Amino acid sequence: MTNQRTVFFISDRTGITAEALGNSLLSQFENIEFNEIHLSFVDTFDKAKSAIGKINNASAKGNSLPLVFSTQINAEYRELIKNSPCIFFDFFDTFISKMERSLNLKSSHTIGRLHNPNSNDYSSRINSINFSLGSDDGLGSKNYAQADIILIGVSRSGKTPSCLFMALQYGIKAANYPLIDQDLTNTELPEILQPYKNKLFGLRIKPERLCQIREKRKGNSAYASIGQCQREIKRAEDLYLANNISFLDTTQISIEEISAKIISKLSLR
Repeated sequence: MTNQRTVFFISDRTGITAEALGNSLLSQFENIEFNEIHLSFVDTFDKAKSAIGKINNASAKGNSLPLVFSTQINAEYRELIKNSPCIFFDFFDTFISKMERSLNLKSSHTIGRLHNPNSNDYSSRINSINFSLGSDDGLGSKNYAQADIILIGVSRSGKTPSCLFMALQYGIKAANYPLIDQDLTNTELPEILQPYKNKLFGLRIKPERLCQIREKRKGNSAYASIGQCQREIKRAEDLYLANNISFLDTTQISIEEISAKIISKLSLR
């Protein structure tokens, strides 16, 4: 039987950081089923007491203490939660205290700095998201000059989600262009892409996987047939090789890995 464990992600703000760090650790334990409870914006005494009540209930119902991953900045609320019946993982204090000692400087203990809508980083990410949405699937090609990168590949090879992730996570202006049958009759780059060859990066995917993805979109169609998938992928790869365009197989890797490998390969910032 699969073991079960209750997990809380608690934060004064969105809880995105606590969730990302916590899930990174939890993913290493494959034989446990984690019941996740997300408690964001715990920024008042009453909300902290409510969170403790939920932890108490989970502790009373289970055979093991719940795990609590916290990025709680308020010291008072953090101590209240820490002293409840749980195993407490304090991401904020663990790292901030060490950094304060290393830098010989007190941190600002300001809530929500990472996701502050008034910061330049936040504005950059929002602008990049709007750019990627406006340049999706060959749209907005007139803006290619402003793009940091242009992903190319056959339909359903992972271009759109990769572009949006790079925009959201890194503030990278990523456009994408779908290679269709007319583009794959030879190994010459489509005319619209030729001025931007240095920005191009190709995606490929195994035909069997592409066939499965397309079947969900347009089942029993020529578009989803294994023969069509094989032809498109072979011709796209020939185009990449002929034009010395870097490319990546997306079959077995996540959007996060795709983005990280592209950024590393092209030294994007």
